[in-house]
Amino acid sequence: MTGMAQIAAFGGVVLLGAMSPGPDFAVVVRRSVVSGRAHGMAAAAGIAVGVFAWVVAAATGVAALLAASAVAFTVVKVAGAAYLLYLGVRSLRAAWRGSGALRLDVPDPGGRGSWAAFTEGLLTNVLNPKAALFFVALVPQFLGAGVSVAALGGVALAGTVAWFLVVANVVGVLRKVFARPAVRRTVDGLTGAALIGLGVKLATSTRP
Repeated sequence: MTGMAQIAAFGGVVLLGAMSPGPDFAVVVRRSVVSGRAHGMAAAAGIAVGVFAWVVAAATGVAALLAASAVAFTVVKVAGAAYLLYLGVRSLRAAWRGSGALRLDVPDPGGRGSWAAFTEGLLTNVLNPKAALFFVALVPQFLGAGVSVAALGGVALAGTVAWFLVVANVVGVLRKVFARPAVRRTVDGLTGAALIGLGVKLATSTRP
């Protein structure tokens, strides 16, 4: 397999991973609903930077150390689970309280900027030790034969951000529908339940 073919294959695998339902998807959807496509896109950028970081960590052996160390794995797992539970509870509280119709002329109804959305996406991704296991298993298979870490990281970042930008923009286009109080509360409730479920699943997970 040529270097370009290896890079393309790696990008395809990472893209399929990004498209799998999970906390990243839930965060981008909710951000796009609540704060608009710009903040959904900021969250998407944060997730993509997290993926890039995991690729570099896997290539340099940092992620392998995390995967091999029971203590380090547990620390990241607990932190990641706690963060997902925090996001989930916050979403459920929003669904329970309700807030009337969403003001579409307000750039950020929650009073939090794009940087907060970026950080939310980044933390959701980097605090997931399963991402470390995924990239530890994947990256070594594609390194070598003229394929650099920068190339793999670049294609992973580009593919991830492209997918989640599509998600953010599709949800953004449909924001008038999501602005309806009943629909918004449903999205908050479903997103909150999904994030809490993912947090519990992560907290109870063990290293393979």
